[in-house]
Amino acid sequence: MNQKPSNAFVAASWIALLAGMISFIIGLWNADMLLNEKGYYFTVLMFGLFAAISLQKSVRDQLEGIAVTQIYYGLCWFSTLLAIVLLTVGLWNATLTLSEKGFYSMSFLLSLFAAIAVQKNTRDLKKAESEGR
Repeated sequence: MNQKPSNAFVAASWIALLAGMISFIIGLWNADMLLNEKGYYFTVLMFGLFAAISLQKSVRDQLEGIAVTQIYYGLCWFSTLLAIVLLTVGLWNATLTLSEKGFYSMSFLLSLFAAIAVQKNTRDLKKAESEGR
C-alpha cells in the first residue's frame, strides 16, 4: 500500500527539478560555446528528462502488475543510459574547465533524479485521490 506523499516532499521534488533544469539552462545561456553545442546539451537534457520519467513509469507499472512490453521497458532503460552517456561524451570532449563540466554533470543528474521523484509523487497523489485519501 502506497502512502500519499507529504506536501513537503512534493514541494522539495519540484524545487529540485526546477533548480536542476534552470541551473543547467542558465549555464548554457551564459556559456561561451557555439549555438549548436548549446542545442546539443539542451536536447540531451530534454531527452534525459523524458527518458527518466518514462523509465520510472514503466518500472512502477510493472511493480503494480500493469502490462509493460519488454521492448518498451528495455527502450526506457536504454534511453536513460544513452542520455547519460551522451552528456558524458559531450562533456569529456568539450573545452570546458573541470568546474564547468562538474556543474553540468551535477545539474543534469539532479534534474533526472528530481523528474523521477516528481513523476512518482504525481502518480501517488493521483492514486490517493482516486482512493479518497
